[in-house]
Amino acid sequence: MENLLDTLDAQLNSEAIGLLVIHWSGRILAALVIFLIGRWVAKAFIGFFVRAAAGAEMDKTLSRFLSNLINIVLMILIALTALSALGVNTTNFLAIFGAIGLAVGLALKDSFSNFAAGVMLVFFRPFKSGDFIEAAGISGIVQSISIFNTVLKTPDNRVIIVPNSLIHADTITNHSAEDTRRIDLIIGIGYNDDIARAKALIQGVLSQNDRVLDQPPPSMMLLDLGESSVDIAVRPWTKSADYWSVRSELLENIKRALEHAGLSLPYPQRDLHIVEKALKDLS
Repeated sequence: MENLLDTLDAQLNSEAIGLLVIHWSGRILAALVIFLIGRWVAKAFIGFFVRAAAGAEMDKTLSRFLSNLINIVLMILIALTALSALGVNTTNFLAIFGAIGLAVGLALKDSFSNFAAGVMLVFFRPFKSGDFIEAAGISGIVQSISIFNTVLKTPDNRVIIVPNSLIHADTITNHSAEDTRRIDLIIGIGYNDDIARAKALIQGVLSQNDRVLDQPPPSMMLLDLGESSVDIAVRPWTKSADYWSVRSELLENIKRALEHAGLSLPYPQRDLHIVEKALKDLS
């Protein structure tokens, strides 16, 4: 009788062990399949994202950062799914990851703000490398745009690194966005000078400058009757790259032409008239 019981007990234990092995083997196999397939899908998705980013001419630094971030998030989700298939309770892991994410987010909120602004600048492209811009109170040529900051070089050859959040939150003036720019000049002549003659002289200076564009044509109009001068608005067009040099040339040549023709270039002044009778009364 005892031998029979021992035999039954051994058979039950072996069956239980067999069932247990089959059960866990199935779970391990399912978790392994989920992990392998998930990793393959993640790689395929990241490859698609990289190709799409390259086709959209996304900044390489931003594309690399986003692809790495997506890969990390996908691998965490795949790992949690595989652990769940093994029967592991993943609720605690999610809570831990949530707490870590909150702590990191609070610690790096300024960096995330700069990152978000950098993404907006890259996607909407208000400027690109090589453009001359004014933003965040700084004027300079854009050297590079990274995910956290923008590097500008000022006209006096200083390199300034500006956080993206400051640029995105401020008004951006891009002087290089268009191929042409209008030069706004105000030329003052004396009240006794001939306005038509002054305009003809100025027009001659504009015509002699090869870098002044014919289209759109320059405009010229009487702008104001000032305290000491008659102001003429002169508005020629030129290429954006030639703006400052053409502006300087026009000012110099217009001054020479007006002075050579005998026209005055008045400056603010006051005439003091002394009445002799008033001085005698005071004495």
